[in-house]
Amino acid sequence: MIRFAQWTAVLAILVSARAADPAAPATPAPAVPSAGSAMSVRTDGPNGPWRIEGRRQRLDLDPANLGCRVVSGATVWQLRPSQLGDLRVVHAGKAVQLELAAAGQKTIAPYDTGFQTGLKIELGGFRAGAEPLDLTIQLFLCLEGPDEDLTATAIASDGAARVEHCDWPPGLASESFDATVVPFMQGMLLPKTWPEKTWLYDTLSFGRGLYQPWWGHQQGRAAMLVILETPDDGGCHFEHPAGGPTRIGPRWVNSLGRWAYPRRARLCFLEQGDHVDLAKRYRRHALATGRFVSLREKIARSPRVARLIGAPVVHTSILYHIQPESSYYKKDDPAHNDQLVTFEARARELEALASRGVTNAYVHLDGWGFRGYDNLHPDVLPPCPQAGGWEGMKRFADVCDALGFLFAIHDQYRDFYLDAPSYDERHTVTDAAGNRPLHSVWYGGRQSVLCSSLAPGHVRRNHTAILDHGVKLRGAYLDVFSVVPPDECYQAEHPVTRTDCLRFRAECLNFVRSYGGVVSSEEPSDWSVPYLDLVHHGPFALSPGPGSGPAMGIPVPLFNLVYHDALLMPWSMARGEWGIPSKDLGFLHALANGGMPYLGLDPSPGQLERVRTVTRLHARVALLEMTRHEFLDAGWRRQRTTFADGTQVTIDLDRDEWKIEPALQ
Repeated sequence: MIRFAQWTAVLAILVSARAADPAAPATPAPAVPSAGSAMSVRTDGPNGPWRIEGRRQRLDLDPANLGCRVVSGATVWQLRPSQLGDLRVVHAGKAVQLELAAAGQKTIAPYDTGFQTGLKIELGGFRAGAEPLDLTIQLFLCLEGPDEDLTATAIASDGAARVEHCDWPPGLASESFDATVVPFMQGMLLPKTWPEKTWLYDTLSFGRGLYQPWWGHQQGRAAMLVILETPDDGGCHFEHPAGGPTRIGPRWVNSLGRWAYPRRARLCFLEQGDHVDLAKRYRRHALATGRFVSLREKIARSPRVARLIGAPVVHTSILYHIQPESSYYKKDDPAHNDQLVTFEARARELEALASRGVTNAYVHLDGWGFRGYDNLHPDVLPPCPQAGGWEGMKRFADVCDALGFLFAIHDQYRDFYLDAPSYDERHTVTDAAGNRPLHSVWYGGRQSVLCSSLAPGHVRRNHTAILDHGVKLRGAYLDVFSVVPPDECYQAEHPVTRTDCLRFRAECLNFVRSYGGVVSSEEPSDWSVPYLDLVHHGPFALSPGPGSGPAMGIPVPLFNLVYHDALLMPWSMARGEWGIPSKDLGFLHALANGGMPYLGLDPSPGQLERVRTVTRLHARVALLEMTRHEFLDAGWRRQRTTFADGTQVTIDLDRDEWKIEPALQ
């Protein structure tokens, strides 16, 4: 009997020999059985094509261009062939565009791990013009598991030529799909021929372009899903011109200038599926990998989180001070540049709100620091002296506690202001060329970016000081951590990879939980779900976005279909507010998503009644999975969501109508 390893060696020699001698006759090879499954690998000769075959899926690989065809049931999924630019390297200080399939040396052989069956593709002999490159690439394509998912792995050498990015596996050919599903902010369904140009705000994982590291396609009744299993240094390339078609595929980038570790994507094939089924398949992945941590578990470890169920969010402020260098500064309107309300005045407003029957709320306070909102970070202490200082802040927190409200602060440990006492350029994020980010957009004026390795120390220093002064701090919002893709830092004193950056951000969030605080950040992203209890919005992508305008593509609640029962999410209630499509009433999206409402300090009776409707629904469904989302008309404006207890919410975005079944009591 010839063993699998022997077949591997024989076939590899045949392919190498064929590459060296194109005139060599083709020798068909028998199928090589998998060590532990019904899958097999075969080729019609050393020049291919190669085939991986299982019970559910069959993959054919063209070795000439590395194009793949997957046959899944009655559906054919065609992956595009290799093309110039799918590999970009830096050699001798210059960027060089290459094509994977154009490698001068190519060896293909069967590969089996006992739970995966497929092919190993070794590529070498790359050249920049006439100059050879010190670069080898290993690619693996394998069917895995009872569902026969297709896993695609890329490994690159770190020689003199360094990989800048690699696009592997290739995206789908346009004839293989009718629509694309992307977790672009809350979620977007994009028909292939959508008439408007569409783009992602960013394309690395964990930003607004990809809240979650996956996307999918629909072809007729079938669907397929792409999961980035190593997402920290991954994302996608994306384009959709007016009228289409859409082009999207994985893109892997280096880590501190090195490839560093294998990159892996998983392709899942569904005989029948839509955007809901794709989200649910990813939910399985999140559960299996520990990314999913339910709200029930979060309440068990931090009981205060339970007080947010059925509660509104009250977002208010103390001081807005805009420095002259800021892009928000208005030299002809001094009142705009400095707006102050004391801690005591805000406390009285909360008492007035409570007198109207609001017995539970989460109070988010901006601008409480020494010079107000978005100023002097990370050195924001002591609290704003003009507003009452330490005693004023303590009194405000005491009033919140007495009213049954949870008091949390807005805080920031990424923006690094140049007039902050601790500012030193050696502590900023630094790129490979030694450059530091500098801008003056936000209220505090000139700023850079604090290296994430230093953020946990500042959080511990500041929050410990607040607690030591007797302030009843019940939570903290650490701004942008969960929505800005991770930073790299090349500074020799504190080098940080993207993976390191996420770990340091998580350390900051965990410190808030360590003193019993409710943990929040700006928007949801997949990596931060285990650490966060609350985000402050997770709405839809708009054009030109994200502040206002019409929706890009068709909004769908992909994030909530995966994580509704793992993360609390408030919604703006008015029409066309931040992240709400310009024609839509936020109140309806809050209902459909089973979310929390925002509540102003002085709401009208109608606003207060809407908030109460949303909080009653939230009290019912907050801890439940969103199981279904349906379009009820051809214009995508009548929609229905279903939750695990059978609750259904139907909304009509054109008529501003809604219905909850069973009705709220």
